[in-house]
Amino acid sequence: MPPQPEQYEYLEHTADAKFRAYGKTLEEVFENAALAMFNVMIDTKKVLVDTSLEISLESSELDTLLVDWLSELLFLFEVEEIIFGEFRVGDIREEGGKYSLKALASGAKWDLEIHLFETEIKAVTYNQLELEKTPEGWVAQVVVDL
Repeated sequence: MPPQPEQYEYLEHTADAKFRAYGKTLEEVFENAALAMFNVMIDTKKVLVDTSLEISLESSELDTLLVDWLSELLFLFEVEEIIFGEFRVGDIREEGGKYSLKALASGAKWDLEIHLFETEIKAVTYNQLELEKTPEGWVAQVVVDL
């Protein structure tokens, strides 16, 4: 983890977008991964938050839960036409061999006059996926298909 507390950084990738997200907690790294993903598409600082959606997910593996989380946000963006700019992940739990999370994703309805898109994300991939605990917290590496 970098010495300065960063939320995320973008890494070189030939065709897709690759980023590394950081967090002191597992929940924070999930939040920062979502923020990094949406900032590939749009400047989330310009999103005026007026809509929130609750999200509950369950998965057999922790790294799969990360992909499911980001994929669900991308799906909701496409179907509900909500541009997310804030993420609050509640406790991520492991029970009976499954991981679960409850979260709140907040944003605004997509408006082409306000929200200028830089890039379209097609999917979250398992390519070069990493999720690891470090002495400083958690690090996630994700590649999204453009």
